[in-house]
Amino acid sequence: MTDRSRRERADAARNRAKVLEAAAELFTGKDPRAVTMEEVARAAGIGRATLYRRYPDIASIAEALLDEHERRLQEELLRGAPPLGPGAPPGERLAAFYAAMAGLLERHAHLVLGAETGRARFATGAYGFWRAHVLALLRAGGAPEPEALADPLLAPLAPDVFTHQREQGLSTEEIASALTHLARRVLPD
Repeated sequence: MTDRSRRERADAARNRAKVLEAAAELFTGKDPRAVTMEEVARAAGIGRATLYRRYPDIASIAEALLDEHERRLQEELLRGAPPLGPGAPPGERLAAFYAAMAGLLERHAHLVLGAETGRARFATGAYGFWRAHVLALLRAGGAPEPEALADPLLAPLAPDVFTHQREQGLSTEEIASALTHLARRVLPD
């Protein structure tokens, strides 16, 4: 490995940090769907070509920012304490998942809106993980047609649905409570 390749990696890491910091600031100030790659490059103090080399679009930047938050939740689902983690009945785990996702959306809806709206939502690795988790709970709980039910059960967690509900005056707690009711209807203990 040459000094030049190490320097390039360090430069790339610095640029990545600049981009994520600039994007986080821009996403907080306005709807991420309205932020442009030009704005991110300018705010980060890097060229557009440098930005596009690492991130092809705004959604990929939002996804990178979301990644750490989603990984923490995924870890809790796999190894955390019940009811979010293993060891609780499927209905309780689904209700705990809904509550955790409502919390994640409350804190990071601006990022999720940038990364997971429309059909792009289904292409993210996080959505695939959430779907596999819900599908496993449905199967474990003996729900009929689990393959057909998994996506409709994730639909209330779409960022545009969540933000619409919040804009209508519903609290995160009210949304989580309604989703808990849904979970217990679908997977009664």
